Amino acid sequence: MNPTLRDTLLEEAHQLFQARGITSLPLEQIMSKLDVSPTTFREMFHDKEDLVLQVTQHDIERQKREHAELFQSTPNAVGRLLSLLEMGIRDLRKVTSPDYFADLIRDYPQAWDLGQQHLAEYSYPQIHNLLNEGILQKTLRADINITLVSKIIIEQLYMVLNEQTFPPSRYDVAEVFRSVYLYYMRGLCTEEGLKSASAYFSRM
Repeated sequence: MNPTLRDTLLEEAHQLFQARGITSLPLEQIMSKLDVSPTTFREMFHDKEDLVLQVTQHDIERQKREHAELFQSTPNAVGRLLSLLEMGIRDLRKVTSPDYFADLIRDYPQAWDLGQQHLAEYSYPQIHNLLNEGILQKTLRADINITLVSKIIIEQLYMVLNEQTFPPSRYDVAEVFRSVYLYYMRGLCTEEGLKSASAYFSRM
């Protein structure tokens, strides 16, 4: 699928926000960085808030496409869970601005709510299903409370992104994410699961 001008602008805006933050960037500077005229910009976006919302939606769709490709090539549940973890670490490492998530949470609630809705309606069922599959495949422990663990995995993400708990000036968010999930996932695996996951653990 060939990217449209809108797709290109949304991807470039996302990269800009990840590198520079959102709130401190004036709209005129954003348009200059994207090399787009005010007229063209207004044809696609109502304002800066609409741009941030569309960037968030565009990235959610990108994640879904990557997950579909991953699931086609990775048949076992533990491999899928750990690949999702790898993708999460990779995405967080692209965020170099310490203000990016704080800006999103504080100043762009509609975009942040969209992300939360994605976690509740897409990520939670996805994790719940993968945990169930892992138990059936005997790569995850049979005594797992699937509903509770699915909730914990989602809530851990909010903890990682909480700047009161992990100030971005002191902690690398990708490393916090890795430390939280990597060891937690180890604890969920059976011996068989640990063997099948050893390649993932070694490169994280």
